Amino acid sequence: MIMLYSCASSRIIDRPIIFDSQRIELTKEYLDKRYGIESDSININPKMIVLHWTAIPTLEGSFDAFNGAVIPGWRSVVENASTLNVSSHFLVTRDGTIYRLMPETVMGRHVIGLNHCAIGIENVGGTQETPLTEAQLMSNIWLVNYLNDKYEIDYLIGHYEYTKFEGHKLWLEKDDGYRTEKEDPGEEFMKAVRDATKKLNFKPLPQKQ
Repeated sequence: MIMLYSCASSRIIDRPIIFDSQRIELTKEYLDKRYGIESDSININPKMIVLHWTAIPTLEGSFDAFNGAVIPGWRSVVENASTLNVSSHFLVTRDGTIYRLMPETVMGRHVIGLNHCAIGIENVGGTQETPLTEAQLMSNIWLVNYLNDKYEIDYLIGHYEYTKFEGHKLWLEKDDGYRTEKEDPGEEFMKAVRDATKKLNFKPLPQKQ
């Protein structure tokens, strides 16, 4: 079911991905095996916003990539770490429409080592043929402000910056060999979002020794 969310978040359209008992159990398993968190809860206390691109040119293709509970076999690198499918809290189309795919305080799988504290924003596209748009930039800026008003957000990062948190108190990934190289959402896009949200005074990214 798709429905328009009301009040302050009237720009957000709720379009939930499948979050059945299988996905809940796989999320608990991920928390336990990847992070050493054994809990009946899959809720998170958001401290970070991570911006991404899907590298898929369409809304429907991007939505379908996140919708199932189990990760497809073609994602062999991340499948080996867990059969939990990737997911993100928000999906922004190239015309700037914002979809919420899952509750902001439930753990998604979108960034190694930091899922337990991170809200993910995915942007449709990101390929050479479908670069991120001005409308997406404006929607990301709006979403960062919206989420900062709701939660005590400390960090705003691009997906390509996640390894800077290795050794940080927020970093929980137990496997030193489990990393993937990322470029999303691009340095130019990230700089534009940061420049527009300077007044929020996010903490600087850690500097690895």
